[in-house]
Amino acid sequence: MIKRIQSENIDNYVVLVLFHIGLGVLFFVAEPMAKVFFTIMMLFFIWKIIAAPESKKVQQVLLACAYFTGIEVLFRMTKGGLAYEASKYLVIVFMLMGMFFKGLSGKGYPYFIYLILLVPSIVVASVTLTFDAQFRTNIAFVLSGPVALGIAALFCYDRKVTNKQLMDVLLYMLLPVVSTTMYLFLYNPSIKDTLSGTASNAATSGGFGPNQVSTVLGLGMFLIIVRLFLKSPSLFLKIFNILILGAMTFRAIVTFSRGGVIAAVIVVSVFLFSLFIRSSYKQKNQIIGSFLLLMIAIVVTWTISSNQTQGLIDNRYLNKDSMGRQKKDVSTGRLGLFMEEIEGFLESPFIGIGASRIKNIRVETIGLKLPSHNEIGRLLAEHGIFGIMVIILLVSTPLGYYSRNNKNLFFYAFLAFWFATINHSGMRIVAPSFIYALALLNVTNEKPTIHRKQLKQ
Repeated sequence: MIKRIQSENIDNYVVLVLFHIGLGVLFFVAEPMAKVFFTIMMLFFIWKIIAAPESKKVQQVLLACAYFTGIEVLFRMTKGGLAYEASKYLVIVFMLMGMFFKGLSGKGYPYFIYLILLVPSIVVASVTLTFDAQFRTNIAFVLSGPVALGIAALFCYDRKVTNKQLMDVLLYMLLPVVSTTMYLFLYNPSIKDTLSGTASNAATSGGFGPNQVSTVLGLGMFLIIVRLFLKSPSLFLKIFNILILGAMTFRAIVTFSRGGVIAAVIVVSVFLFSLFIRSSYKQKNQIIGSFLLLMIAIVVTWTISSNQTQGLIDNRYLNKDSMGRQKKDVSTGRLGLFMEEIEGFLESPFIGIGASRIKNIRVETIGLKLPSHNEIGRLLAEHGIFGIMVIILLVSTPLGYYSRNNKNLFFYAFLAFWFATINHSGMRIVAPSFIYALALLNVTNEKPTIHRKQLKQ
């Protein structure tokens, strides 16, 4: 299987990367072009899904969702989306189109149950949210991610795709992250001029939320490492991908938001372990060689990051302040937010306190709109016992499916990304929802082409 993945044609790859580097430049030079590009790509993918032959509709749906998953944060940075949550809603729309054309697997019924379990929190919220809270906006903000996960999981469950098709989906997610990386270098070319201690830094994150930027760059790090190990047969491609990885890793590190980087380390470790145990002896040697190259690149990147941040990034990851003093809270306030959510659960353990109520309470008590950073805590507080059922269902269903169908090389990596991300960033972006759904695909090996010799008449 791994040999088949490596043998795929990569002639267009460099051109696509260069195009997306140019796209990052275009968005920086002429930001309104982001909105134009959003509209063009939305219409393009809708048309591709409609016009695609029956045999290719599933692939077109997945490619459309992958691209808007990868580019979501860049559109938010540049105000390119038609709405803040536009990419998330588009993923839902594309998946619904896929269901319309290709139907559903009856075996995916756990995700129908999952979506139904989200409903009671909306009913409770209609009673518990304060009068000045915008009911529709608040509900949509906290439930758009979970709903996107449910819809995507319903569509993807036991859906057959080949290894090549899955690699193309990962490529479509990667390319927009290349554009995001280029945009960040142009927006903030000098890190030293924008240092402000060891806290998360919006100036080095394109003027946007460091947590979301770090998360999507961490996703990019995982995706480019996949290509480094599976789609880089030549020395040129290895060096090319290492340079992209170095650029993404550097920009992820200097956001000073650790969540995305740590998540990337976890996901890459899981992927490499899965790859190693599935490989032949000869392939294991190749993997070890690529791993040594990867380690060298990471050490060099960290050294440059440390130099550019004047050592502040070292303090950040050692949980120290700018003066080198040890901080008491390694979670930078997230543990406190999580404990508040546990208190919300204990207050109403059966039906929960209602969707978005935890954020509403923080506005009431401290006057700040602090959304949940931990989806597990939010589910418990706002959904009560239904939240516990949701967590059990989301963990057990893919594991049960994989026990019967274990051909997806990326299964554990996808689940690791979902779980790591929802525990530091919640579901603010669509990436954890879509990538969770990819773990449910039925990955098949491509049928080898048979060349029959034609008989002479």
